[in-house]
Amino acid sequence: MDNAKLKGRMSSKVQELQKPVEAAKVTDIASTPVNSGYLALTNNALDIIRANLKSQPLTLDLFDIVKSPSGGSTVFSVPGLAGDEPEKELVGIVLDYTTPRAYWDTRDPVEGTPPVCMSQNSIISHDGKACAHCPYNDFGSKDGGSNAKACKESVLLFLLRPDSIIPLLVRVPVTSKPRFLKYSTRLLSTLTPISSVVTKITLEKATSKQGKPYALFNFEMAGALSPEEASHARAYAQQFMDIVNAAELVLELAEAS
Repeated sequence: MDNAKLKGRMSSKVQELQKPVEAAKVTDIASTPVNSGYLALTNNALDIIRANLKSQPLTLDLFDIVKSPSGGSTVFSVPGLAGDEPEKELVGIVLDYTTPRAYWDTRDPVEGTPPVCMSQNSIISHDGKACAHCPYNDFGSKDGGSNAKACKESVLLFLLRPDSIIPLLVRVPVTSKPRFLKYSTRLLSTLTPISSVVTKITLEKATSKQGKPYALFNFEMAGALSPEEASHARAYAQQFMDIVNAAELVLELAEAS
């Protein structure tokens, strides 16, 4: 049998094997009741999302985004139905996260301007180059006399809150990236998936070497989900991120860094 026919048969077989697995995942979430304070885990939220989108892509502007406040403020500004609302802490389930980075060839690019180079995972650029070997990843490569990198990094958290089936996007700046990775590593050390706990995010004021105030993020476990909730959260996270990845939203998130 030639390679073309073999690849065709293998592709068909893989598709056949995937169909019942995907159907089972959806059925498991919808048909198995769970006692939870999280709206997304107690009903057919994914079916509602798919029905409302009607095959339209899940674009970035459909999400509410929380960014690091300026001036060292320790209060988040969270979009709500009545406008932005101040909140001292954010509490929810981190369904997943991504670590985009992007480089612009101008010092202060206009928001929404596509970067010259980007990466979805801070490891490999969109054109296949290793970020670790890039000169714009060196400290001090940014203009202005600071020790900052020219290539901007961040962490984007998909934070599911109790009263919403759409996660809140929380953009963690590079200054707090090590803190988040330390938190996730501590969970990992006890074989605890990040989506199986409730995470609380707060801010503390800090000062840079140049004397400028900024906000540092703190992460702590505010509680553990029940085994049933954790199972539903894990399945919900996987299926929701499938929708995100199918819409190529991760690439869009990198552009918005």
